[in-house]
Amino acid sequence: MSTTAELLKGAAELFPGEVVTQAHVRHFDLPLGAGRFALITLDNGHDHTKPTTLGPQSLANIDAAIDQVEKEAADGEIVGVGVTGKPFIFAVGADLKGVELLKRHEDALAIGKGGHDVFKRLSKLAVPTFAYYNGAAMGGGVEIGLHCSYRTVSAALPAFSLPEVFLGLVPGWGGCTLLPNLIGAEKAVSVIIENSLNQNRQLKGKQVYELGIADALFEGADFLEQSLIWTASVLKGEITVERPAIDRGEAWDQAVAKGRFVADSKVHGAAPAAYRALDIIAASKDGDLQKGYDAEDLALADLIMGGELRAGIYAFNLVQKRGKRPAGAPDKNLARPVTKVGVVGAGLMASQLALLFLRRLEVPVVLTDIDQERVDKGVGYVHAEIDKLLGKGRINQDKANRLKALVTGVLDKAEGFADADFIIEAVFEEMGVKQKVFAEVEAVAPAHAILATNTSSLSVTEMASKLKHPERVVGFHFFNPVAVLPLLEIVRGEQTDDASLATAFGVAKKLKKTAVLVKDAPAFVVNRILTRFMGEIQNVIDEGTPVEVAEKAVEPLGLPMSPLVLLELVGPAIGLHVSETLNRAFPDRFTVSPNLAAVVKAGKRGFYVYDSGKPELDPEVAALLKQGDSVLTEEQVRDRVLDAVAQEIGLMLDEGVVAEAQDIDLCLITGAGWPFHLGGITPYLDREGVSERVNGRRFLEAGVASVPA
Repeated sequence: MSTTAELLKGAAELFPGEVVTQAHVRHFDLPLGAGRFALITLDNGHDHTKPTTLGPQSLANIDAAIDQVEKEAADGEIVGVGVTGKPFIFAVGADLKGVELLKRHEDALAIGKGGHDVFKRLSKLAVPTFAYYNGAAMGGGVEIGLHCSYRTVSAALPAFSLPEVFLGLVPGWGGCTLLPNLIGAEKAVSVIIENSLNQNRQLKGKQVYELGIADALFEGADFLEQSLIWTASVLKGEITVERPAIDRGEAWDQAVAKGRFVADSKVHGAAPAAYRALDIIAASKDGDLQKGYDAEDLALADLIMGGELRAGIYAFNLVQKRGKRPAGAPDKNLARPVTKVGVVGAGLMASQLALLFLRRLEVPVVLTDIDQERVDKGVGYVHAEIDKLLGKGRINQDKANRLKALVTGVLDKAEGFADADFIIEAVFEEMGVKQKVFAEVEAVAPAHAILATNTSSLSVTEMASKLKHPERVVGFHFFNPVAVLPLLEIVRGEQTDDASLATAFGVAKKLKKTAVLVKDAPAFVVNRILTRFMGEIQNVIDEGTPVEVAEKAVEPLGLPMSPLVLLELVGPAIGLHVSETLNRAFPDRFTVSPNLAAVVKAGKRGFYVYDSGKPELDPEVAALLKQGDSVLTEEQVRDRVLDAVAQEIGLMLDEGVVAEAQDIDLCLITGAGWPFHLGGITPYLDREGVSERVNGRRFLEAGVASVPA
């Protein structure tokens, strides 16, 4: 049997680039005369912008610190041991850069076992142990605290989670086993499964306390001081921590069943991590911790050697790194300041944009439209949304008043836009209308002002072609709902200059959006791929495949919603319009469905009715459908759809619509909610062999979003 030290030494050799966390031990006398205490502080030597992670060398350092306090505890030199982090950060879990490098199952097994072996020692010391969650705690950071006897949490803690399932792992250093045994299966399933699958939702300090994960909650300002006073009171017997009894009967089984239902609704069985985590939670019902730890080790190793985790890490890195440094963006020093924003249009999209610019830039925002009633409605929408923020306590009265004062509406563009630096149009999606609007705006706007269009599919170059200064027109395509979806496709027209583009990227950053540079090609990225995807579904329905078979065929992708529910969200009329635009550009690949046209003509808002609470084909729509007699199986439908998508992405990359396949994935994840466990789409197409079947090559090199060869 390898010792923990040997396991960790072997793992550290595989990961030479680890940012190593030290485990500093210091001693002092506790307040209230409670005795001598040892405090272990986890610190990687960097400030809070580089959070503390736990790679193999870091675990070895914690192991050595425990060697020291274990001896002191056994010799009666200390009465307790605490673990805390550097300012603002407790620890944010395993170092994923190391996980990406692993090529063998036994090396992956060593990572799980090494973490368990180190953390378990905290629960076996001769004295009580305390975790003080002073700042951000995730994954292994949360788990080291679960192995302690007691926990306190700071009310200022901004983010606490077990995000492993979100990435394609399980909480594998005690999380799946210890958490349900601490707070019950129902709450544990909520933290481990539901929060992870809801876009990695984080807990705040107060919620950590209310869930029973922490035994005490203290303010951030003097958190450690208060925690140590509390610790002294616990050790002296003045405070007794009461924890509710855990229901190990039917409630436990029901919680696991509910978790499976949540996982099915989110990933449809397409990603194994949630199910593996639930199996371990189910097996932890009898409180046999070691059995749980062994199951965690095996699950961790299996998942580390699987494609979903690699795709999950790839997706995470795209959003966290590539999304913050857009490929091909010009020098940010060329960007011009934006001190006033104009919005052409005052409908729902325009009003959402006005609200976003107002909240993020905090500069004057002026809306215009064709009549006073529309203008008033747009400004009224923004005011109502600010009141909602005030009601939820997200902003105070002073800020609400200030924001409301910054938004105005006028009919006269000359009056509204004469001193605007950035003017965006969100009017009807028709080329003639947009060209007319831009001509009117150019006549009254200052020479330096950026003219941005929120078009979803029209040519930015053509839109700018009749202007005196087409170089300042840029595509600035948001996704609906604007407040929720992070993607912003920034489109460079043929004439767009670097300063205009740099200003657009600068504004996108202030709006906290994920900006991707896109060539001016029909429907850009997301809408082009989704329209091809939806078009193929529509084709098989038109040819004769039942609606429910076509819908079920793509369930294994684990998309956030089925194609026809998505069509309902977008609106059938918009879906039809985009398919017509793309059909004009690429008639050999993009069809216009006569059935979809009939649904739009009949004024239907979608294919489904929800009378029973779940979607059922609307009988009126069913009566409109004219289908052929070619019926495909689910597998045949799936192959056709994926082949079409792989072909389209290959063509887009050949055309240079974006810099690399990575940008396609970043767009689908942030603009269409495609799952992390797919890595967007290209790793999935590579993994399933579709890329090579259709294009003769993979989109990504082996080892990128997959296990290295």
